[in-house]
Amino acid sequence: MYTTLLTDLNEGILTVTINRPEKLNALNRQVIEELADVISTIYSDAAIKAAIITGSGPKSFVAGADISEFLELDGKGGQALARKGQDLVFSKIERCPKPVIAAVNGFALGGGCELAMACHFRLSSENARFGQPEVNLGLVPGYGGTQRLTQLIGKGKAMELMMTGAMVNAQEAKALGLTNEVYPLEDLLPKAKQLLQVIIAKAPVAIKKVIELTNLAAIGDPYGLDKEVDAFGELFDTADAKEGARAFLEKRPANFIGK
Repeated sequence: MYTTLLTDLNEGILTVTINRPEKLNALNRQVIEELADVISTIYSDAAIKAAIITGSGPKSFVAGADISEFLELDGKGGQALARKGQDLVFSKIERCPKPVIAAVNGFALGGGCELAMACHFRLSSENARFGQPEVNLGLVPGYGGTQRLTQLIGKGKAMELMMTGAMVNAQEAKALGLTNEVYPLEDLLPKAKQLLQVIIAKAPVAIKKVIELTNLAAIGDPYGLDKEVDAFGELFDTADAKEGARAFLEKRPANFIGK
């Protein structure tokens, strides 16, 4: 179905693998277009309960953008490229009502770091490397890097990494809060799937609200607490909340239906 992506749906979890290993899975226009399509499918397909985004091969998640496409761009072209990526891929991932996590299996640089940060959280292999080296090209991040890196690791360290173009390894990324866990490469995808199986066993309506409210907190929404109160109340009217309470009192696993 796709030229630059591999997809596999198993037990409700869609694994999306960016498959340009000869280019270290660098993002080009076709990858962005195909990611936009697969993200729309995650939203719409009820059989998909959660998703993992990863890269092909043992070296790279996504080692940035395909720089060969930059030479033909002017200011308007650059803005259009960034806007399309943000609107159709990166922001769509961040706002997806279903869990989307990054399994970072190597270099996550530039647009690759931005793709990982757009996911709800990140798990990494021991050989993972994160960075926003756009200053080396006379540019700044264009797919949300200045905003999400600052949200995740704080202003001072984000400034340092973006102004130096330096990389951090997996253990440094974990200490900074850029990745949640670090695993041997061979364990990365099994651990990601195992964790998602735990998450998708919970009430989908509640997971959706957790994503929505946490995203508001990340941008400092001044009405976040009020929206939490509203969401808390709304969920009491759902079948899943009733089922959750009954299951707890009856000491049995809950059977959530997503309504």
